[in-house]
Amino acid sequence: MKILFVSSEVVPFSKTGGLADVAGALPVALRNLGHDVRIATPKYRSVDDQKFGLEKIIREINVHFQNDTYTASVKSAPLPGTSIPVYFISNDYYFDRQELYTTGGKDYPDNAMRYAFFCMASLWMLQALDWKPDVIHCNDWQSALIPAYLKHHLYLRTNEFYNDIKALYTIHNLAYQGSFDRTTLNSIGLGWEVYTIDGLEFYGDINLMKAGIVFSDAISTVSETYAKEIQTPEYGCGLDGILRARSDHLTGIMNGIDYTIWNPETDKLIPSRYTMQNMRGKTICKKHLQKKCNLPVNKDIPLIGMISRLAAQKGFDLISEIADDLFAMDIQFALLGTGEPDYENVFKKIGEKYPSKAGINIMFNNQLAHEIEAGADMFLMPSRYEPCGLNQLYSMKYGTVPIVRKTGGLADSVIDATPETISDGTGTGFSFEKYDAGTLLITIKRAVELYTKRKKSWKKLQANGMVQDYSWTASAKKYEELYKILSR
Repeated sequence: MKILFVSSEVVPFSKTGGLADVAGALPVALRNLGHDVRIATPKYRSVDDQKFGLEKIIREINVHFQNDTYTASVKSAPLPGTSIPVYFISNDYYFDRQELYTTGGKDYPDNAMRYAFFCMASLWMLQALDWKPDVIHCNDWQSALIPAYLKHHLYLRTNEFYNDIKALYTIHNLAYQGSFDRTTLNSIGLGWEVYTIDGLEFYGDINLMKAGIVFSDAISTVSETYAKEIQTPEYGCGLDGILRARSDHLTGIMNGIDYTIWNPETDKLIPSRYTMQNMRGKTICKKHLQKKCNLPVNKDIPLIGMISRLAAQKGFDLISEIADDLFAMDIQFALLGTGEPDYENVFKKIGEKYPSKAGINIMFNNQLAHEIEAGADMFLMPSRYEPCGLNQLYSMKYGTVPIVRKTGGLADSVIDATPETISDGTGTGFSFEKYDAGTLLITIKRAVELYTKRKKSWKKLQANGMVQDYSWTASAKKYEELYKILSR
């Protein structure tokens, strides 16, 4: 099959979140299954032409909206380590900027037009290349207009070249929807006929994510539980009604992880590699992490790791609420992340108050992320909601036992540890359901007690997690089935 994967960010070219990791990994797994898969993404300032070997393949294409025409060029380079073509939509006015989506912490005011241009240019590019995909796989609000254009743009819907191209739309995080003033509608190339409750209209504005949900041929999201959750008012972010209406077209497929990058047997970013059969290297990694975070070196003290964007969604309100009780315990804590200034300040103060127990790193550092995964005994993810989550999957591979709230992908991947589930091999971590600080503290205490008092059970729990297979191959096969259904 021919598949165009459209994403506003792709590792290693651009990244703000997990979408970039998916865009850099899923196409590779699909190519390995024998499909002709190609990627379209914007040519941002951060994409170095020389470093990645970009070549201009289309000097100029005219990008037609309803009343205006703009120009774009297309550059191309292979996804590193593969033969997969990545097509970079180039227009300096829209994409030659310091950041991908924001300036000074606020969205660029013309984001609707920037990504409408990206969507439209990706479609016009196909005809210029004379390459017609069977399926266009769109991701999040930045590429959500593609299904709407295929069905409602005057020229595209009447052009034989674009007939029968199917659109799959994947929701990575429903909270980020791309809502804009309704006056934007005409400038992005759509008529008022789509401004209805069954179209783009959303509380008086237009909602680009809703365009993807309404006009795509199928919808997916990044875990089975999240697919159910987003159909409820609690998690639906105002779109639960339209998602329920399209539930027959909605599928949950768990993201995979790249074991060539996240694997303690081969990881070059950790001080000592190790396997499930020989865990000595993990002890060395723990000692290294304790030193790096200025914590007392002691292999017997349970060390809890956390790598996250500092935001309420990630459960930091719960952690801050129980901080004094948590650090009254004989534990250590290593945090890596940046985010909301209020939470950054809270955890800086925690680090100052408990310097021998809390190593607080307000930054992003890829090597330290690997070192935390390898050196920690437990990994904390008490999220309010979590569409998929990747760190719990990394953690299990590294023998670092996850402590999670039972939501979204965390519910699908982490089975709570009980004597029965540990023994039968299904238990992989600790989970709790109620979003409550007291419940979180009880769950952490359960984990600490198992670690300190039942070493044999702890080692079995680590092994249960390390044998799990969350490679992209399994996820890619599920997407392959979805593509085949669409193309029938």
